[in-house]
Amino acid sequence: MTHPNEDRLRALYATFAKGDLQGFLDGCTDDVTFRVPGNTPASGKFTKATFVDWITGVLGQTGGTFQEHVLDVFANDEHGILMLHHEFDRDGERRDYLTAHAVNLEDGRISAWEERPGSLAEFEAAWGTV
Repeated sequence: MTHPNEDRLRALYATFAKGDLQGFLDGCTDDVTFRVPGNTPASGKFTKATFVDWITGVLGQTGGTFQEHVLDVFANDEHGILMLHHEFDRDGERRDYLTAHAVNLEDGRISAWEERPGSLAEFEAAWGTV
């Protein structure tokens, strides 16, 4: 039997995949933070207020080709891990890498989100460095 937060996370990521950014943010607390490692244009710490501008800028680099495949989800009352495969075109080349998103949960809503690439070098090569 899966934990209810696993189902919630799958549903939130399906909402994101449809391009419903506000629907995704509705599944986050007001003080949520988003952290992305490395030295890429996407790297840094972002808030709910800066999420839409940040993510549309990042995804804009892919010319609409970004695809996020949820491979598996694990969650309990306080934490969740999503195992993912990202693929997209950037600068005329196909890019892909495996990553995980680690989240903290409060009452079934994401309160902290962090990208954890399987390989930081592959992640930075996919997005480019600054």
